[in-house]
Amino acid sequence: MDPLEALVAQIQGLSSTPGDISRLHVILKQADDSLRSESTRLSPVLAQLAPSEHSLGFLYVLDAFTSGQISKQQAETTVPIITGFINACNAEQIRLAPEKFVLVCKRLKDQVMMLEAPIRGVGPLFNAARKLQLSTEHLTPLHSDFLLLCLLAKCYKTGLSILEDDIFEVDQPRDLFLYCYYGGMICIGLKRFQKALDLLHNVVTAPMSSLNAIAVEAYKKYILVSLIHHGQWQISTSLPKYASSVAQRSLKNFCQPYIELANIYGTEKIAELEAYVQTNTEKFENDNNLGLVKQVVLSMYKRNIQRLTQTYLTLSLQDIANTVQLNSPKEAEMHVLQMIQDGEIYATINQRDGMVRFLEDPEQYKTCEMIEHIDSSIQRIMALSRKLTAMDEQISCDQLYLSKVGRERQRYDFDDFDVPTKFNI
Repeated sequence: MDPLEALVAQIQGLSSTPGDISRLHVILKQADDSLRSESTRLSPVLAQLAPSEHSLGFLYVLDAFTSGQISKQQAETTVPIITGFINACNAEQIRLAPEKFVLVCKRLKDQVMMLEAPIRGVGPLFNAARKLQLSTEHLTPLHSDFLLLCLLAKCYKTGLSILEDDIFEVDQPRDLFLYCYYGGMICIGLKRFQKALDLLHNVVTAPMSSLNAIAVEAYKKYILVSLIHHGQWQISTSLPKYASSVAQRSLKNFCQPYIELANIYGTEKIAELEAYVQTNTEKFENDNNLGLVKQVVLSMYKRNIQRLTQTYLTLSLQDIANTVQLNSPKEAEMHVLQMIQDGEIYATINQRDGMVRFLEDPEQYKTCEMIEHIDSSIQRIMALSRKLTAMDEQISCDQLYLSKVGRERQRYDFDDFDVPTKFNI
């Protein structure tokens, strides 16, 4: 019997019970090299296997089948095969070979990008990440690839669905960096700036022994989003003490144009800010940050209008245009209307005489919706506190941690610092 036919028979016969699947896994490991050598003959083999029933065997064959270089024309054939497998496969079986499953899914990502159709990989990679996860707190190597495809396909709301999970378990540091960076960009696309800041903050404060390009790009966006959302950014308080020494020492050296932009923003001089942006347009464009920089300029107009609400009860559109340095009352009206719509100010405009009346915040914080919101926030904080306590207890009992602490403690023994004085009696 042909070896491939024999392997197909074993896959079909040993995919029903956990004991049989364990035996099959051993056989597949031994056959891995021979499968790769026969990669050109594996298409008929895949046709004989059911992805939902023979998931582990299908995975090994599919990995070998897609292991070589694939042309754009071949990708049109392999993408539906990989997509169908991901959507139908048994999660328990593929978790026996997670590395192979990740490799196959990453090939899908590469192929849909080659075909310039990233949206074809969004749904399958979402399913793949969920199937690979042991819990929603687990960050898989597929999370960042899924978010990248969401960015390229502009499926921001789909990407947000996976960003709502609280992550506590990370396999590889690079996965966390990319997950938070791409996640931050998705939140920027949805104008959820606080969530974007949280994710970008995780990138620049994550432990790192050497500076990486992801952290540098995240820091640039972190500065810009801070200006847009908070209207300020200070280098002295931009990174907390728990950020790595590498980040504290080196990040600012790679982001000087952005730091200078923030300093000019702090002067509240719109003309200087626009002149600086005009001079450095090429730098911001090369970083793919020009759109964000333009939002920074726009936010200064908004901040200046917000300051007027703290001083005046009523003001004409002409006065607003003059004070904020806008070109016309009509442009001032458009800014004010947009800010009212976004809930950034509370005001009414009298169209007859062009007067703007600034109002107090109508929120009284006593509605049922607000109480439910506050309660859900409290419950989430309490759950996080319990999780941190459990993690602290787990670390306190970890033998590797205790042994390392023990070695460190020996460096700070009493005798190392205070040598007892010897008295002659």
